Amino acid sequence: MQVTAQMVKDLRTQTGAGMMDCKNALKDADGDMEKALKVLREKGLASASKKSGRVASEGIVEAYIHGGGRIGVLLEVNCETDFVAKNDDFKNFVRDIAMHVAAANPTYVRREDVPEDVLTQEREIVRQQTLNEGKPEKIVDKIVEGRIDKYLSEICLLEQAFVKNPDKTVDQLVKEEIAHIGENISVRRFARYVVGEGIEKEEKDFAEEVMEQVGK
Repeated sequence: MQVTAQMVKDLRTQTGAGMMDCKNALKDADGDMEKALKVLREKGLASASKKSGRVASEGIVEAYIHGGGRIGVLLEVNCETDFVAKNDDFKNFVRDIAMHVAAANPTYVRREDVPEDVLTQEREIVRQQTLNEGKPEKIVDKIVEGRIDKYLSEICLLEQAFVKNPDKTVDQLVKEEIAHIGENISVRRFARYVVGEGIEKEEKDFAEEVMEQVGK
């Protein structure tokens, strides 16, 4: 398939990569846009992986407020130098991640952070659900692991589809930024707050206690 200037432009808009990089990727992919996108991402990942072992002890804590003050996020993202930490591109990148946390409500940064007891409990629940569906015993374990993998991709920040571009994960976004700035970046931790979260349950529990006391 012939690679046109419009195809190159479209790929550049999607990825932010250079014109020649986009053109070469399209040639390698025989004009297939999806394959070309994968080629560019793989190159970005390769570039990022070389930097992933370097210490990232600088960075910023971003405070993001959404919904007129109803949702708040504190997010720490680390980089290697104070110079990058003060860079507007890096600050905008961190703000995008904080906005994602506000919108997508992840529970953990990465799957390695998920406690083993949480995984064990979820695996038991999923296994019982699978058996209740009448699935053959010999394929239950495979189904369970597939569903656990999906569960982890939904609750772990780095594996979630980025809200501003669902075609890429947050992890891919991080690696693209690493390739862009030339330094290692690490999303370290976050906290998400919602006005009133947990209050209703606490008030209900308190009301039930009062009723129990009255009934005695």
